Order: sequence, then structure tokens, then C-alpha cells
Amino acid sequence: MPFAYLRTVRFADTDAAGVVYFANYLSICHEAYEEALAAAGLELNTFFRATGLVVPVSKSAADYLRPLECGDKLRITLAPTPLSENAYAIDYELWRLRRPEKLAARVRTEHVCTNPTLRERAPLPPALAAWINAPR
Repeated sequence: MPFAYLRTVRFADTDAAGVVYFANYLSICHEAYEEALAAAGLELNTFFRATGLVVPVSKSAADYLRPLECGDKLRITLAPTPLSENAYAIDYELWRLRRPEKLAARVRTEHVCTNPTLRERAPLPPALAAWINAPR
């Protein structure tokens, strides 16, 4: 089962039309990603510093299916998928929890592990690879 993160849409997430600003979907998804890593025991404050590696987003895509408004309760599910020894994707679904629940957006991010000193790809750290490959 994918990891699930509950969140409420905040006023700061919205634009002048009163709906979540498109770029903030990525911020919301990144919050869920950080929570999933923390729940798996990856201490974010030290994990990447200890490895000397970075794992930036190399690609993102989103399908906005219905608007989200301030006060909406959300369930964000996410599931990572390995792409190679140094890259992975995360697929997100943002569910609006009004009755009936409705899928509001699908987002996908792709990440590549790199050594910032050498400016080249590097294998995923074992703990991160274990999280990505864990059965769901």
C-alpha cells in the first residue's frame, strides 16, 4: 500500500482565484515525500549530509483534475519506483476528502542521485534504495 500523508490546504497555498496555485502542488507533494522518508527512518537532517550526495528532481509532471481550495482536507499517497541504480520516480495522488472523495491531481517526480563535487551520477545510498524498493 502506498504511503499516505494527510494535510489541509492553507490560504498560502492558494492564488488570487482561491484555488491551489499550480506550483504549490509540487510543494505539497514534497512535504509528503519528506514525511515518507522520515517514517521509513531516514533522518533528513543528517542523511544527505552523511552520504555527500544530492538527489534533485530531474523531471516533473502533473495532471490537475479538479481545483483544491483553502480548507480542503487532502490525502496524498505516494509510491516510489526504481528507474536505474541512480534514479527513481515517485508517483503521487492527491485526494480531496470531501464527500465523495475525489482524485484532484496526479503528480510524478523523477530524481537522480548525483555527487555534487564530481558533478556526475552516483549510485543511490543503500538506505534510500531500500526505501524505494520496499514492498508496498
